Amino acid sequence: MSNTHVIALHCSGGNGGQWRQLRQALPDEMPLLCPHFIGSTWAGHWSGDHAFTLADEAAPIVNMIDTLGLRVHLVGHSYGGAVALRIARERPGCIASMTLYEPTALHVLRTAGPEGRAMLEELNSIAATTDRAILAGDHRTAARKFVDYWGAAGAWKAMRSEVKADVIHYMPKACLDFRALKAEPTPLTVYRHFRFPVLLLQGQRTGEPMQFITRRLAKALRFSLPQTVAGAGHMGPLTHAEEVAELVAGFIGRHGEGGGDAGGVVIENEAAVRHRRAA
Repeated sequence: MSNTHVIALHCSGGNGGQWRQLRQALPDEMPLLCPHFIGSTWAGHWSGDHAFTLADEAAPIVNMIDTLGLRVHLVGHSYGGAVALRIARERPGCIASMTLYEPTALHVLRTAGPEGRAMLEELNSIAATTDRAILAGDHRTAARKFVDYWGAAGAWKAMRSEVKADVIHYMPKACLDFRALKAEPTPLTVYRHFRFPVLLLQGQRTGEPMQFITRRLAKALRFSLPQTVAGAGHMGPLTHAEEVAELVAGFIGRHGEGGGDAGGVVIENEAAVRHRRAA
């Protein structure tokens, strides 16, 4: 039995099944946990007790880590990547390594000056379109516009009907996700204190907002390794599942069972060094 577990977090509108290829790429003896987010077909709707936050989404996974009592390798795609950052903030000493594929950490844009705010306005426009369709009760149109933005034009049409049904079911929660991502209060300075290695993946064909967020995170995370997946876009873990899974599994394998303090494992990235020296 492995001394550590992998916890993989899916994108907004997805589910834990997106990590099937990762299961094949990991050693058989290494447990892989793929929890479903609130709003998915398997997890039920948000309670509505208060304004939804990333901390609310992260809470069950934090409890999972506490129950395991082990360091874990944390993996997150898109919204799942932003949730992973929140989990790591709350339990930094419990993370052996972290892999993020284009985390939608929109709070990074909010605090990145005019350029970042302009990109956030682009995303606000997409979110507003989705919100209007949801308020009109047209969840299918909301899902189509959502999927075609993040997965490129035609992505919705190419989906299997059962996958479309799951995304349609998730759409009211996607509105909450967007608001939680923008309102996340964690400053970039917090990420500079992470001592575990981080693999930052992005698709070659991804849009500028996600590229911008990845660059900002690469500067903030001292022990990060940015890498581009050729030919992929934002939905790389689905469209290029085998390649992404091999990259993730390889990174986890290089950082072993115990993980943790990255000082002896990953060289501090050059962007972080320049930023620290300039500070």
